[in-house]
Amino acid sequence: MSFLNLIVSFFISFALLLIAMTVHEFAHGLVAYRRGDSTARLSGRLTLNPLAHIDPFWTLLLPLILFLSTSGRFVFGAAKPVPINYWALKNPKRDIIWIGLSGPLANLILALIIAGVLKFIPLSGILAYLLFHLLTINVILAIFNLIPIPPLDGSRVLMGLLPAELSEQYANLERYGFIILFVFIWLGIFDRILWPLVGLVIRMMGVGS
Repeated sequence: MSFLNLIVSFFISFALLLIAMTVHEFAHGLVAYRRGDSTARLSGRLTLNPLAHIDPFWTLLLPLILFLSTSGRFVFGAAKPVPINYWALKNPKRDIIWIGLSGPLANLILALIIAGVLKFIPLSGILAYLLFHLLTINVILAIFNLIPIPPLDGSRVLMGLLPAELSEQYANLERYGFIILFVFIWLGIFDRILWPLVGLVIRMMGVGS
């Protein structure tokens, strides 16, 4: 792949990733707001405007570095986490579970909608490719975020299930969370677990090979 083709491919993948991340973060903010926390709304994050969710490093620089360093085989990024005031929630222990699940569920719902379009509307060419690529990115984002490593959403779910003392100790891992994630990526652990799960979910939606 030429450098020009690599850059074009990156911007396509980045645009689709940005859509998926925006839906994901909006869902977190919406559920938090419905459960009594107005922090996301007051900070301008209860929106589907992608610009409100962009982080200079995690959303822009990191995906570019990963995409170029892997010759287009892998792109990953993260939006700015939606701010949550745990103590403003109606039932903090229960509500944090639903907030954690809301982002991945929103991505899976969007993926299911796209799968329905691909199955029942005859599409081909670039539009079919873009929709399938967007579906895949949403499934990846949903499954990846359910990994119970802080600050991923799976850790919020686990912290809501754990007793208070254990939950606080577990939350302290967040400062090392991204280091742990990158070690797992470097060791290829996600290649053996994440990608088979992504493929399985896509096939269950009836659009995979």
